[in-house]
Amino acid sequence: MCFDSPLYPKQLKEISSPPLLLYLQGDSALLSQPQIALVGSRQCTPYGQEKAYQFAGSLSAAGFTITSGLAIGIDGLAHQGALDKQGKTVAVLGTGLDNIYPKRHSKLAQQIIENGLLVSEFRPATPALPSNFPRRNRIISGLSLGVLVIEASKRSGSLITARYAMEQNRDVFALPGSIDNPEACGCHQLIQQGAKLIVNAQDICNEYNHIPLIKPLITKPKNNQKTAHPLLAHIDFHLTTLEQLLSRSGLDLLSLQNQLIELEITGTITVTAQGYIKLANSTG
Repeated sequence: MCFDSPLYPKQLKEISSPPLLLYLQGDSALLSQPQIALVGSRQCTPYGQEKAYQFAGSLSAAGFTITSGLAIGIDGLAHQGALDKQGKTVAVLGTGLDNIYPKRHSKLAQQIIENGLLVSEFRPATPALPSNFPRRNRIISGLSLGVLVIEASKRSGSLITARYAMEQNRDVFALPGSIDNPEACGCHQLIQQGAKLIVNAQDICNEYNHIPLIKPLITKPKNNQKTAHPLLAHIDFHLTTLEQLLSRSGLDLLSLQNQLIELEITGTITVTAQGYIKLANSTG
């Protein structure tokens, strides 16, 4: 698609250095749909993984097309979260369309071709050169009404996308995390610089309720009658180590491990190599 095509996205024409040529594979009509970019760390925590997937699904249900960069971590989860909710997603590549990077996302890229759109300014067979990815970030933000950063360290490439968004007069949203999580420091920095702090997808929808395609989200009331497992009071939404749980709960190791297995089976916590994390859908 050439810059002078009547189908060239108006949002992208507004940026200071729009690509003169776009290579497309999939549903090109999505370029004119309201898009929200979801970006974040490649080394995301289980909390970031959960939130990227949830926000993408919720924003898709509200009527947004989810745009990201097909990278591992937050990007891939954002694309998958949209697809799993029968929503639409746009992936902007830093390679040629016939050279999917990373290779592990080849299957995801095929899903996007069938239910979304791949976009690149790079001609076919272009390899994954490091300099390509900051360039593609300006397209991610340029196509979008706003950019949501889920998790980002202070040196994350996601902050480049956020900087482009600010320069392009796009909205920048950031999800707060634990102050002890280095992968959340970039989000906290963005909030200090004026990004809008987001706690749920409705916060973003409220910014665009003037757009006819955007629907308000209906949130289900929480069932507070379910009794919380007593051990949940000692597990944080960020990482809690086994040593911390032994100290906080006063339980012996065998009893603690049995209860942790029970919570993991019921989907109340997630387990990592470093410890345990309470999930948002848990009670207590």
